Amino acid sequence: MATKPKIMDEKVGVIQSLRGLMVEVEVTGERPEEKELLSVEGYPEVFLEVSFFRADRVVCINLTNAQVLRCGQIVSRTHNKVSVPVGPATMGRVFSALGEPLDEGPVINEKRLPISEPSGTKSYRGSQKLELLETGLKVIDFLTPFVKGRKIGIVGGAGVGKTVLTMEMINNVTRNAKSLSIYCGVGERIREGNELYETLKETGVLKNTVMFFGQMDSTPAIRSMVGPAAATAAEYFRDVEGRDILFFVDNIYRHIQALTELSTNLGLIPSEGGYSPKIFAELRRLEDRLSSTDKGTITSVQAVYIPADDLSDPAVQAISQQMDSVLVLSRSVAESGIRPAVDLLKTTSSLLTPQIVGDRHYKLAGRVQAIMQKYDSLKNIIAIVGENELSPADRADYQNAQKLVQFFSQDFTVAEHLSGKPGQYFTLEQTLKGIEEILEGKPAEKTAEPKEEKEPAETSTASK
Repeated sequence: MATKPKIMDEKVGVIQSLRGLMVEVEVTGERPEEKELLSVEGYPEVFLEVSFFRADRVVCINLTNAQVLRCGQIVSRTHNKVSVPVGPATMGRVFSALGEPLDEGPVINEKRLPISEPSGTKSYRGSQKLELLETGLKVIDFLTPFVKGRKIGIVGGAGVGKTVLTMEMINNVTRNAKSLSIYCGVGERIREGNELYETLKETGVLKNTVMFFGQMDSTPAIRSMVGPAAATAAEYFRDVEGRDILFFVDNIYRHIQALTELSTNLGLIPSEGGYSPKIFAELRRLEDRLSSTDKGTITSVQAVYIPADDLSDPAVQAISQQMDSVLVLSRSVAESGIRPAVDLLKTTSSLLTPQIVGDRHYKLAGRVQAIMQKYDSLKNIIAIVGENELSPADRADYQNAQKLVQFFSQDFTVAEHLSGKPGQYFTLEQTLKGIEEILEGKPAEKTAEPKEEKEPAETSTASK
């Protein structure tokens, strides 16, 4: 841990049993607080976090899975909890869930806050006009409007492009934004975290970003703490400094997965799908921290892994219920070569209303969804009788739907070194105009001309 808590000579008891990350301590002295860190005699580098109490025993979590613990060792209180650094000094830095620097930079101890204690600031949604943020990604700006202070979930199975799409949004939205960005990496590959760090550094975005990582080589305890650690930093900037925060999570499902592994270690009884009921309460508690107040806003983009491509998975459903918009990535679309591989029918947003996006945008979205629904039903007919057997109206709708699928495909800036193609940025006006041209029967190739060197900008809803 970056900061060694002051060890108090207040004995709690002795270690009675060990199982995985779980450590049971028999209480013979002073009873500690929940989430308090306990020290082990003779090993000042090892800390146990109090999880819950069972009769005369304290059940703790071995945070770093230290292998030096033995039954009979004396455990004492520290009167400290896991804390992370907050404030301007953290900008441009990378930290672990325990607040340790991962970028070879100096340790920051000036201002630290415990990750287990929310700010307590009341969530607030003002009555003022909602503010749209332009991402430059056609399918997102059109189907899941990026609204300041709200949450977007990018849902998909393994290998369909969740991380790349998240990185592209970070690149587009934060490059010229006044907002501060916080990135939370939970249980993902170390390589991906390093690539994102280098990309943000090269584009100059890193100086306005704070990053927290608990990647797949970390223990479940550490991975389960990354979300609360990043939320603590976001709350400080929002409530103390009055900043607007862009909060990116990759991957929020891994947070639930880590809690599940931890629950198994602690011997808790699972419920539906193998998840402990306690886990969904923890998810809700974390999501509630990522809300807006009258002092500042937190706009969140969260990648969501789908186990076995099953959208009905209880964890995926629980996460989706916390989102204002859900962008679903499809394996079948990805296999056809379309990027981003968005399922246009399953993607939904409660923010796609005339009051937020305007009448023109709203009506176009309705027409596109109707055509895509018809396209989905016509595919089965065409597979049997062929396209030539369709009526002229059905054939026109089917062809327009195919053009729309291609239209929403887009080259990413963050993938230039892989694809060899320059990244594309589309304004919302370009997107709407391109869709109108397709629906009016104009040639599709004239609808996809990216506006080069266009910087992301905030877009008012009045003109839409």
